[in-house]
Amino acid sequence: MTAVETQITYSNSYTIHHEEAYMTQEEDWDRDLLLDPAWEKQQRKTFTAWCNSHLRKAGTQIENIEEDFRNGLKLMLLLEVISGERLPKPDKGKMRFHKIANVNKALDFICSKGVKLVSIGAEEIVDGNVKMTLGMIWTIILRFAIQDISVEETSAKEGLLLWCQRKTAPYRNVNVQNFHISWKDGLALCALIHRHRPDLIDYSKLRKDDPIGNLNTAFEVAEKFLDIPKMLDAEDIVNTPKPDEKAIMTYVSCFYHAFAGAEQAETAANRICKVLAVNQENEKLMEEYEKLASELLEWIRRTIPWLENRVAEQTMRAMQQKLEDFRDYRRIHKPPRVQEKCQLEINFNTLQTKLRLSNRPAFMPSEGKMVSDIANAWKGLEQVEKGYEEWLLTEIRRLERLDHLAEKFKQKCGMHEAWTGGKEDLLSQKDYESASLMEIRALMRKHEAFESDLAAHQDRVEQIAAIAQELNELDYHDAASVNARCQGICDQWDNLGTLTQKRRDALERVEKLWETIDQLYLEFAKRAAPFNNWMDGAMEDLQDMFIVHSIEEIQSLITAHDQFKATLPEADKERMATMGIHNEILKIAQTYGIKLSGINPYTNLSPQDISTKWDTVKHFVPLRDQMLQEEVARQQANERLRRQFAAQANIIGPWIQTKMEEISHVSVDIAGSLEEQMNSLKQYEQNIINYKSNIDKLEGDHQLSQESLIFDNKHTNYTMEHIRVGWEQLLTTIARTINEVENQILTRDAKGISQEQLNEFRASFNHFDRKRNGMMDPDDFRACLISMGYDLGEVEFARIMTLVDPNNTGVVTFQAFIDFMTRETAETDTAEQVMASFKILASDKMYITVDELRRELPPEQAEYCISRMTRYVGPESPPGALDYISFSSALYGESDL
Repeated sequence: MTAVETQITYSNSYTIHHEEAYMTQEEDWDRDLLLDPAWEKQQRKTFTAWCNSHLRKAGTQIENIEEDFRNGLKLMLLLEVISGERLPKPDKGKMRFHKIANVNKALDFICSKGVKLVSIGAEEIVDGNVKMTLGMIWTIILRFAIQDISVEETSAKEGLLLWCQRKTAPYRNVNVQNFHISWKDGLALCALIHRHRPDLIDYSKLRKDDPIGNLNTAFEVAEKFLDIPKMLDAEDIVNTPKPDEKAIMTYVSCFYHAFAGAEQAETAANRICKVLAVNQENEKLMEEYEKLASELLEWIRRTIPWLENRVAEQTMRAMQQKLEDFRDYRRIHKPPRVQEKCQLEINFNTLQTKLRLSNRPAFMPSEGKMVSDIANAWKGLEQVEKGYEEWLLTEIRRLERLDHLAEKFKQKCGMHEAWTGGKEDLLSQKDYESASLMEIRALMRKHEAFESDLAAHQDRVEQIAAIAQELNELDYHDAASVNARCQGICDQWDNLGTLTQKRRDALERVEKLWETIDQLYLEFAKRAAPFNNWMDGAMEDLQDMFIVHSIEEIQSLITAHDQFKATLPEADKERMATMGIHNEILKIAQTYGIKLSGINPYTNLSPQDISTKWDTVKHFVPLRDQMLQEEVARQQANERLRRQFAAQANIIGPWIQTKMEEISHVSVDIAGSLEEQMNSLKQYEQNIINYKSNIDKLEGDHQLSQESLIFDNKHTNYTMEHIRVGWEQLLTTIARTINEVENQILTRDAKGISQEQLNEFRASFNHFDRKRNGMMDPDDFRACLISMGYDLGEVEFARIMTLVDPNNTGVVTFQAFIDFMTRETAETDTAEQVMASFKILASDKMYITVDELRRELPPEQAEYCISRMTRYVGPESPPGALDYISFSSALYGESDL
């Protein structure tokens, strides 16, 4: 601050005129009361104490202000102490002219500081003129203690008064309006002390009706703890109508200088606390991101092996339980993780925005925990998940087929084993050795019939072997017992063939011994055996289990059954013909009186067997009709489920696709303030969430379809997997869009950007967003910048592109555009500012101590700095000195400045 020229006139009284009028008195009371002895007493005591507060630094003091300055020596010493400058060497003599010379040296020094002294000479000071001496000391106080005080560009007196008013404003019974009567009750002085050092005075216990006590309390505390000497007497102030303004100003100015350094430190500490709070909040967000990313990756790591476990169960029930566990995973366990993944991306974007806004380096997650790493892990999970579901359905189809084949194998084996029972013993008999001619012929014919029957059963044996082979190929769990049973049947079949051939050879050897064979018995046997075999086959087909998956397949079975029923009249004719042969035998026997044994020698089949089995076939026909119709009803129900699912899926699928397209344009098309955009997007999000019931209903229909073993649907191209993936992408996209607007609000508020500026930015962006997809290509971005007044060369534009498109994607998003524009216009705190604040707390040292940090900063911020600052290495640095310079640089990701 430049020195202010001051003019001082002394006569019987003295008045000081200042170009900025910082000593102008209120009205005329100063001149009228200037000769008041009370004022002179107060000034004498105050000015003496003030001079001694400086002279004691030089190891001396004064007792009488008008006597001790007469020789000029202590006056020159006082000026040297308070100015820090050297005055000319004083004269050593004790004569009057020596004293006058020394005082003139002091007065010349005062004039050199911009103060013009009028009507005062060294003689008045040497002669001990008390009023002139007091006026001179007041001039020194004004120039060196008060003149430099300025608050909001006010004059010294006004600045000091404004400072007092602000510091005492919160205190009851204090109203500082001047430098005289406003201080009489002592509360203003106590409030000043309490405001800066509340530990020294309990203000709540002070009383307005005890001015002497209040003043003495302030004087004693200031002298003991603040190194401010007692310059006033409480009784003089209380008993004077209007205390001396100069005395009060001199004393109060000592408080200003005592606390000015503390206020500067407080301001610096506040700036540091603000910066540290930003860093602490960002570190907390980083830790939360790391924790959430670790938990999500750990869940994916645990889940993938479960989905990769393709060890098939041996039963349909166990595999269906696996499918139910998978459904629980899709319905219950996965959706929260989808939300966590989306929230993780939102938190990451928000954190990066905050770091960018606070001029901090971008956050780099731990290795393997980048958003891209999580996306890749999630993609791998979904690929394994899709393969697992396909495997489950394939295995269920396989087990369903296996169960069907196993049951069919058991049925055919049972029928075959029932037929072969006792056949080996029968073929091994030697009954032909003692048989009669008729009997031997009967045995021959019977054997021929058996061979015919044996050939007819060859097909069933081959079917059994084929079924066993398919069960082995499909990895049936009980393949060992199937193979053993099949091998037993094949071995027995080979043995039957061998025995049959041996018996035929034996019968042929004796065949020439026999002459006549009863043709009717033979014909009956020949016709009954194939017919009986046909009926066996018919009963087998009528009882055959079937598995179908469509109306067309069951309709094919119904057609085949109808064709079978169409053959029944012809079969009935065959039955009647066969029974006619038996009736002919009975007729011949009755006609010729032949006594029949009642047993056909050529076959074990009796007419009763044929009739009974025919009745059984007719009984199975309507049962087969009923089974087929029930299956038709089941397939029709399945078709209804397919159509029901398809009807919803064909609505939901396009709806999701439409919403995705709308969201891609919503950030560009929404008008109004960011808060209005946020409200619109929140409502948009709520409408999407409200649509969730349709997805849940479709999930229910999908579950019904799977429970009914429906694995295809020709009525729609949408699968439940398509709907799920689309729904998850829709939720993620709207959440990201909302997060972008939130980041814009955060950017606007942090950078102090007005809504009008944001609207202008958006209008410019929309104008050059040719494709209306929320992105500009580099050429459009260049045109946009030129329209906004940028003078772009190739090098400058390339630099800007590295800021707005750091990943070199070839497009500029709206968020990147906003970040660039705000970065160009907004102010942020810097490493240099933080470093300067620490330097204030460190009293201009290149290092700071632990005690200084704990004294100047709140506990949490102090410990934060102590734990992160490195040791300061420098000459004459005390133990425990900390390097605040490198710490300030590290906060902003910069190298040491």
